[in-house]
Amino acid sequence: MADYLASIFGTEKDKVNCSFYLKIGACRHGERCSRIHTRPTFSATILLQNFYQNPANAPHGTETSVQTEEELAQQYEEFYEDVFWEMEEKYGKVEEMNVCDNMGDHLIGNVYIMFEREEDAERAVQDLNNRWFNGRPIYAELSPVTDFGEASCRQYELEECTRGGYCNFMHIKPISQQLRRKLFGGKLPSYMRDRERERNSPKRARGSGDHRSGYGGGGRGWEGGRSERDYRDRDYRDHRDYRDRDYRDYRDRGDRDRDRGRDYRDRDRDRGRDYRRDDY
Repeated sequence: MADYLASIFGTEKDKVNCSFYLKIGACRHGERCSRIHTRPTFSATILLQNFYQNPANAPHGTETSVQTEEELAQQYEEFYEDVFWEMEEKYGKVEEMNVCDNMGDHLIGNVYIMFEREEDAERAVQDLNNRWFNGRPIYAELSPVTDFGEASCRQYELEECTRGGYCNFMHIKPISQQLRRKLFGGKLPSYMRDRERERNSPKRARGSGDHRSGYGGGGRGWEGGRSERDYRDRDYRDHRDYRDRDYRDYRDRGDRDRDRGRDYRDRDRDRGRDYRRDDY
């Protein structure tokens, strides 16, 4: 029983713990969620809740709402670099930093920072909760997120997410390659490295395809198993084989019956001739 509970922990089958909170570090139901949000006591990842105030979401008529795309991109990269250096200089080496571009209350403006050491993350949370940024208090907490590839929305990366900003998976706002080289030495974030490995894997090269579920992010499909179409094709071939075999048997049986009937008729005709010859 213990092994079974351990195997389903944090999955959809787990009826006790919230899988969304464990995977994304946030849940749209918040404290009203019917499942438990198990907050980590140690983690290398921290969450700054609703930290990034995107000028693109400002009310119409304000000064920031009329900025051009170039100005918005420049403002975002300045914010990203400012936060990165503040974290690295005060608390420790930053392995990864992701900013959510979602609109849902539980994800909007969330900033996830993964440190190299758990001790640095714990010290950052303790200190940041006593600080302010741009006139607003900072709300920081340790996050259970360890795999941003599982937490992020793949359709958003392909500009195909049908749920828009209210998707329940992370819409990670990208930064330019120049800024990435400057801050991380060109190293890709973990979710991008996962995508690169999938695209370059031998199975994909052989044409296995991308078996993604229709829901943003989440779920990889089965590799190497039969698809539903394979089973349909097999059943159709079997049905066709049985049908052809039955038809051939029926046709052969009919031919045999016709031949047998022809033999009977020829034999009766010969007998008739013999009888008439005897009468004469």
